[in-house]
Amino acid sequence: MSSDLFTIQPPATAANAVIRLNPRDNVAIARVNLPAGRHIELGDRDLTTASRIPAGHKVAIAPIAAGAVVLRYAEVIGRAKQSIAPGEHVHTHNVGFEEFAMTYEFPEGESPHPNLPSSVPSIQAYTRPDGRVGTRNYVAIVSASNCASHTADLIAASFGPEDLPPNVDGVVAFTHGEGCGHSIGPDTEQLQRIVAGVLHHPNVGGAVLLGLGCEVNQIGAYLPPGTLRTDHITATTLQESGGTRGTVEAGIAAVREHFARMAGIERQRVPATSINLGLNCGGSDSFSGITANPALGYCSDLLAAIGATAVLAETPEIFGAEHLLVRRARNRAVAERLLDCVREYKAYLNRFSGSFDDNPSPGNKEGGLTTILEKSLGAVAKSGTTPLMQVVEYAEQVTSPGLVFMNTPGYDPVSLTGLTAGGVNLIAFTTGRGSAIGNPVVPVIKIATNTPMFNRMSANMDINAGRIMDGEAGIEEVGREIFEFALAVASGRRTKAEDFGHREFVPWRIGPVL
Repeated sequence: MSSDLFTIQPPATAANAVIRLNPRDNVAIARVNLPAGRHIELGDRDLTTASRIPAGHKVAIAPIAAGAVVLRYAEVIGRAKQSIAPGEHVHTHNVGFEEFAMTYEFPEGESPHPNLPSSVPSIQAYTRPDGRVGTRNYVAIVSASNCASHTADLIAASFGPEDLPPNVDGVVAFTHGEGCGHSIGPDTEQLQRIVAGVLHHPNVGGAVLLGLGCEVNQIGAYLPPGTLRTDHITATTLQESGGTRGTVEAGIAAVREHFARMAGIERQRVPATSINLGLNCGGSDSFSGITANPALGYCSDLLAAIGATAVLAETPEIFGAEHLLVRRARNRAVAERLLDCVREYKAYLNRFSGSFDDNPSPGNKEGGLTTILEKSLGAVAKSGTTPLMQVVEYAEQVTSPGLVFMNTPGYDPVSLTGLTAGGVNLIAFTTGRGSAIGNPVVPVIKIATNTPMFNRMSANMDINAGRIMDGEAGIEEVGREIFEFALAVASGRRTKAEDFGHREFVPWRIGPVL
């Protein structure tokens, strides 16, 4: 995809053609496509571009010697592979990735939970027996293994919108390729966290659990001993229910039983403190760290201020920026747990001769991101400025208000699956290149980083943070727009991803296939 598609209107002038994010930076960001020979005025500096600089890419605004560090956000994003003169394009051809030694400022003492305001906004949502709150009310057909996935699809496909009782949002299948051929240990335990998190998710009012019968991931792990049902879970296997046909019939009957129980459940007015917002980004570009991510960070701060929760994820995309989160940790133990996540993920990559810098995709790089360090520094802006209150493992239940971090891969469907299993009831997803991903039961709010992509993919995007770059709105204004939109979605407003029926679900497999 050509970066010409990212030209931003109105046309830039010499005085606003580039953006310097911090006075210490030795690069600036092209606001629009800049041709060779373009005159740039930056404070008391006059520059001329030595070559074409695509929108979102970096241009040197000071001499950078070979081996010197390149600075964006006043942070190191790489090291110059050769001398770079002012006006030159700064990207993968002349900047290299390096793991720089970090200095961590650990917190002293304990950051308390914030005092809640006397009044908080409310939402209309579903209250659950365990006290959690659902923003949707689904029946989930959950396969314990790949061997039961097709049957789960058949059951879910048996119900259309016309079959749903009032206040039931749908019947959705959670299918995947896992559940057998696993090594017993961390990999199976992680899958069990994922499946249990779906079965007991606050947006799931009733669930049908399916197994083949002989797989590693036995359905009995999710139920009291000696029973195949609870108040909201009905379980069976193909081998005990007569194969595919018999299991489909049993599954349809179970769904109808859930319908009868769920039909009387209605939305109730509850405090917005019950919002648990997952934070994710995908198809990022250079504008992500300038527009959508800081605006989402402002929304995260608004949520923390009312006692709600925002959950940052994607461990590979905090690498190189983890020191900023360590500084904000609630206490030393939370900071150390965050660093453990980074160290453990690095060891995981090393087992496969991988690197954190493998993360920026071709699309990320075409959008102006050069190294994982640069990408991470923009990505953590989603977390806002409040203390980091808790760090949880992949698919582990989130229990703290305020900012939480979950250890997930950067791969979007796997990350969203972990957040879902951890209990988030909304997801906010920023994208610069354009991503259409969704989730089976959690509404996904799409936030565009730039106006041209928002216009091209308006059917997929909910909010245009590109207005910040266009000079039409500020970060706080768009951040509050995201906050208000999240309240509306929590109360039933549908997102574009929901309208299209996006239902991506991909568990993280960390071990070998046997």
